[in-house]
Amino acid sequence: MAQGLICVALLSGCRQQRENAPAASVSAFNNTVAAGTNVTVQAAPTNNIRSFSTRGVVRAFPPGGKSLLVRHEDIPGYMPRMTMEFDVRNTNELHGLQIGDTIAFQVVATEEESWIEHIHRASTNDVPQAGVAEPAAASILHASELKSGELLPDAELLAENGCTIKLSGFEGQALAFTFIFTRCPLPNFCPRMNQNFYRAREILLREKGITNWHFLSISFDPDFDKPGVLSRYAWSYRGENSNRWLFASAATNVVAGMSPLLDFRFANEGGSFQHNLRTVVLDPQRRIFKHFQGNSWTASELAQAMKDAAARQETAAR
Repeated sequence: MAQGLICVALLSGCRQQRENAPAASVSAFNNTVAAGTNVTVQAAPTNNIRSFSTRGVVRAFPPGGKSLLVRHEDIPGYMPRMTMEFDVRNTNELHGLQIGDTIAFQVVATEEESWIEHIHRASTNDVPQAGVAEPAAASILHASELKSGELLPDAELLAENGCTIKLSGFEGQALAFTFIFTRCPLPNFCPRMNQNFYRAREILLREKGITNWHFLSISFDPDFDKPGVLSRYAWSYRGENSNRWLFASAATNVVAGMSPLLDFRFANEGGSFQHNLRTVVLDPQRRIFKHFQGNSWTASELAQAMKDAAARQETAAR
């Protein structure tokens, strides 16, 4: 526990704190971090719409009929090849498609949302075929999710400042954590998780008398998301204010161990990631307090869950 707290304290103390630091655009980071260049964060442009033509293989038709799971090829300058569930703007374009079909389509992204359009069958040349998920990751489909009040086993992570930390190092505090990776550019996926964390943190920083809480963003791409990469990425969201918000990476075996307990569905298919969105709030005793699925929850809801979870420390002390 002491080692984790020391690392958090070192991280908080090495930067000037500004509680009202604005959340900056991550567009510049996503365009330059792959090349290893320094990132200059600028104000987010308004009404910025980007469109990319790409191809991929249909993997599944998620419930609801308004999205499509696709293993797509690399999109230069935007995102690496991976398996993603895309929102579909015109669902009529899904008619006649089958799992395993090779398709061509356009990925469209604004600052707040993304979708695919102009979907049609294409040739199979040079399209990434479905790989086999790593056994450890695939096994998550057969495990049980922890219920509210159950203890989450400890896990070791590598923090953005190079320190090794553990979840147990946050005991005594309410902890909200989510899973991300820095090369994810779709605004309604990892970037939305970070923006919600930023806004929820701002709400809690304005609260009087509530101090036993922390946010943790966990990358499941440790080979790429080294401490230096994570630190620059974190700055693109937090600015200089790292107060109570840490970024870290988890080794693949650590992610595989946590995933089934949290219903975080993750697989690495030959370098192509497939994952859902999962955010978890722990109480100060490291017990599950609340799960947030997907991306429809709000920063206010997260902040309220953190306040309620933090209050359990007082209850436990009585």
